[in-house]
Order: sequence, then structure tokens, then C-alpha cells
Amino acid sequence: MDEEYDVIVLGTGLKECILSGLLSVDGLKVLHMDRNDYYGGESTSLNLIQLWKRFRGDDKPPPHLGSSRDYNVDMVPKFMMANGTLVRVLIHTDVTKYLYFKAVDGSFVFNKGKVHKVPATDMEALKSPLMGIFEKRRARKFFIYVQDYDESDPKTHEGMDLTRVTTRELIAKYGLDDNTIDFIGHAIALHRDDRYLNEPALDTVKRMKLYAESLARFQGGSSYIYPLYGLGELPQGFARLSAVYGGTYMLNKPECKVEFDEEGKVVGVTSEGETAKCKKVVCDPSYLPNKVRKVGRVARAIVIMSHPIPNTNDSHSAQVILPQKQLGRKSDMYLFCCSYSHNVAPKGKFIAFVSAEAETGHPESELKPGIDLLGPVDEIFYDIYDRYEPVNEPTLDNCFISTSYDATTHFESTVLDVLNMYTLITGKVLDLSVDLSAASAAEE
Repeated sequence: MDEEYDVIVLGTGLKECILSGLLSVDGLKVLHMDRNDYYGGESTSLNLIQLWKRFRGDDKPPPHLGSSRDYNVDMVPKFMMANGTLVRVLIHTDVTKYLYFKAVDGSFVFNKGKVHKVPATDMEALKSPLMGIFEKRRARKFFIYVQDYDESDPKTHEGMDLTRVTTRELIAKYGLDDNTIDFIGHAIALHRDDRYLNEPALDTVKRMKLYAESLARFQGGSSYIYPLYGLGELPQGFARLSAVYGGTYMLNKPECKVEFDEEGKVVGVTSEGETAKCKKVVCDPSYLPNKVRKVGRVARAIVIMSHPIPNTNDSHSAQVILPQKQLGRKSDMYLFCCSYSHNVAPKGKFIAFVSAEAETGHPESELKPGIDLLGPVDEIFYDIYDRYEPVNEPTLDNCFISTSYDATTHFESTVLDVLNMYTLITGKVLDLSVDLSAASAAEE
């Protein structure tokens, strides 16, 4: 413990584990500690007994739910875009060899009181009740523009500078109605609220292109994938990567107090009377509560059911996005459903989550629009947690703190936080065009 490290990482949440893996691959000497005796921090996966202990105290789960160990219930459930940044990080670091993924059956959107599939093909778009026949023609023209758009080829821009033109102005050119804008902006471009309409359109166009690329990758019914046995596998995959490159792991280390010198710079971490020296600390907000501020709360319901979400074509795994405007909210609500098809529950059982940025202090009533879409439930747990973001200046104290997980059911915002932190810590941008697995194969 008395050694000196380049970086000490506190907490084994997904963000911290990705960073410890990336920094170890970069040749930094990394010590990774956690006060818990399990991997995953806030983003851990629980079996049935652990789930009951967390939410119901000493009660025991009823026998009809099946074996506890057949459950892997993610505490921060998120699907991955098949061609998104997290998948590129996984391929780049070769962590894919520790994990098995399976496509997600469908992505859906709530519109005018009903659940509709987000069209995954031209045929689906033509048949979709989301739009009338003339609207479909207008939407198709817009989709073709987005598909053909190439930042480096002005011929594809149709005279518009998308770094200046707002999304609202771009969409107005195609005459799309509010309902179409709603489903494109929230279920395809994955914006969490409507602020994007007044921002430059380039971001939305890039998000739509990512969605289309991800759809094409597996030819499935959605653009998402999800690991077998749940997300708890991810932090462990990155932990293994770190260990392969010389990272040291210590779980079950109480307190983990960050030590500073008189200038306020990090000098080490103390646990059980021993101090490990370091130049930098990476951690989640719970380890440095005086360097973060509360920015919101997430309300969620965790639900065990014996059937898929109704009106999702019997999908064994699905995401349903409820855009803010449809519910009269300030931000979107999300449904996430997974089942025995991804090995997160016993046969015949489904795990669903309803999550949203809390706008009131009553998660039960606030989440009702989402819960009403689930049909009969076996068990339901309500939870509300605070979201934090760092307020420190890392150049002054060498503390690099992640932001708390948001209410979305996809990973794009999570990974951007990781990549930004990587750049702050190392001073360089992670080059995801390099395939490390190909490099390591060449060296052998």
C-alpha cells in the first residue's frame, strides 16, 4: 500500500473502471480501490436477495419469482448503441473478449397516448402509424438529406451551414409536423429535452446518422445491444483489462480518504491507516462530496413482470421513450425492459425500469405514465437518487470526478463524460480509430 502510483481510482462504477483500463493501457501505474466488496458502485447488478435487501430490508423474496442467482438487475440500466462510442471503446481496448452481446429487440416511442415502434427499415417507415402518407414523403426527403450529408463535402449541404442553422430551421425546410419532430428528436437523435431545437443542427444530424449506422450493424429491430448477464459484466471486463496492464485492485477498503498538501493538490489516499501516494485521483462524486454540487434527482421504478411490455410486439428486450411534450414534462421519461433472453432473469420473467429526471418529490405519481404502460406487475420498487457534477478545478487539485448517471436508458452521455475525463487526465484525445486488439495480435 505504501507504494507510489500515477493515478488512484476510487470506486468501481462503470466510468471509473473504463478510465482505469484506459490509463493502464497507456502505461500509467494505477491503483483501483473501492469501499464496497463488489464491483460496479452505483452501476452494479443485483441478484434477487440483494435487491430485496436493498429495498425491503429483512424481507425475503417470494419463492414464485424463481432462483435469486438467475437475476442480474442493473441499478443503472442502459442499452448501448451498436455503433456508438462505448462499443468503439470496447473494441479499441479488446474488452469485447470478456463479454457477450445480443441485439435489443426493439425501440419504441410514446405518441398520442400509444406506444409505436421506431421504424427500423423503409418498409416499417411506410407502414408506421406515426405519420400520415404525405408526412411520410416529407420525412423521407429529410432522412435522405441526413443520410447523404457529409461534413467535408459542401455539395451535400444544400447551401446550409449546419454549425449555424438551428435544428428548428433545418426541419422547417422540410415542413415536418410537431409529432414527427418529436419522435425524430427524442427517439432517434436521443435528445433528452427540447432545447436542441434552438441549437445548431449539426449535432442532431450526427446523432441521426449514428442511429442509422447502429441499426445497419446488426440488421435487427433496434439500434441497440446489451451484454448477456447485464451491465455488471462491463466494469469487471475493464478491471481485468487494467490488471492485464499492471493495474492493482483493492476491494472492501473502508473510508478511502483523499489526502491533500498545503496547496490543495492531491498527494495520496489513506485507508486503514496506510497511505498510497499518487499524483492524480479519479473518483465518483461520493468520494469527494465537498467538490461536487447537486444538479438534479432521478426517480425510477424497478419492476419484475411475467410478460413483455404490452404493445412492443412481444419484445424480450425493448426501450420505450416518452418524449417530454407527450407528458407535459420538462424532460423525457424512459422505459427499459430486459428478460431471460439476455440472462438477467429466470425463464418467463422480465425486468422493467421506468426512469425520469425527478421534477417533483413523488416518484410514484411522477412515474405513473410509464408504469401504466407496463400492464400487471409481480413486484415494484421505487427509488430516487441525487445527481451530482464536479465543481472543482482539476488543474489545481488533480482530482477528476465523474458526473452521476442520468435517467436515460442509453449510454451516449455516459461515455462522453468518460472521454472528456480521459482528455483532462492525460491531455490527449482518445484515438478510437486505432484497434488495439489488432495491434496486440500483431505483437504476439
